[in-house]
Amino acid sequence: MAASPQHTPTSSTSTYAGFGIPLILPAWIIIGFFLVLPVGIMMIYSFLTKEFRGGVIWEFSLSAYDQFFFYRGLFGDEAPKIEWTYIIIFWRSIWQAAVATVFCLIIGFPTAWFIATRTGRNRSIWLFLITIPYWVNLLIRTISMKFLIRDNGPMNELLINSGLISEPIHIINTNLAVQLGLFYSYLPFMVLPIYAAVERYNFALSEAAADLYASRTIILTQIILPTVKPGIIAGCILVFVPSLGAFLAPDLLGGAKNFMIGSLIEEQFKGAAGNWPFGAAASMILLSMVLVVLTLYARQQTREQG
Repeated sequence: MAASPQHTPTSSTSTYAGFGIPLILPAWIIIGFFLVLPVGIMMIYSFLTKEFRGGVIWEFSLSAYDQFFFYRGLFGDEAPKIEWTYIIIFWRSIWQAAVATVFCLIIGFPTAWFIATRTGRNRSIWLFLITIPYWVNLLIRTISMKFLIRDNGPMNELLINSGLISEPIHIINTNLAVQLGLFYSYLPFMVLPIYAAVERYNFALSEAAADLYASRTIILTQIILPTVKPGIIAGCILVFVPSLGAFLAPDLLGGAKNFMIGSLIEEQFKGAAGNWPFGAAASMILLSMVLVVLTLYARQQTREQG
């Protein structure tokens, strides 16, 4: 009896062995032109001298970084003191982004769990509803939020007409307004990664734990959360990083008293009175903070996989 011919599967590595560089080259060109080059230009500008009428003078200087951390008087002839103004703005940006991340996690996790446990058609409908806000520009959505929560807006009018309050609740130009803006802007960034993790979760694990008389709290904290932790961490990063540099919500909802680092950077590049080197230095400090967060996440993932 003749033996059937043996078919040796051809690996994708050998099939595309000669096309590795041509395939990856367009991506590297795009990354280099739209990411590495702008960041490099910003880094160079941070070490230049401010021009009096805006722009820069091509002379090396550390004055932008010095201005961020130290105050040397109006004419720069006093002993250096710590410049708390910009440090406080940075700290406000960090805790505002952290609080927004926590709010998004508290609402996003149950939402993602709910969507992942629906049937196929209903799940698609809920995912569609989650992405609807991104059909509208972020500026328009933030302005709509401002219209909704202003003193004479629909929210206060509804509460007054229902008799729950007698005077409007002042929310605009407060930290709460900024939190609402960040929460509304970045909630889907939390829901979608957690949904992807929950969708891959093996629900038989929960059933087995329940058969062994494990409480719901034990099932949640020792089985579900460790399993979907990569999605939770990814969602937290996707919310924290853009919230850290956000400027639309602080500008439109927070006012001057709730200045964040994104607004500070924006102000340095507006008009002839701007300070380009200082704005570039603040951008590089913000970028360094983001890289620290991403590096810690990457190290943790490597440690868990190793």
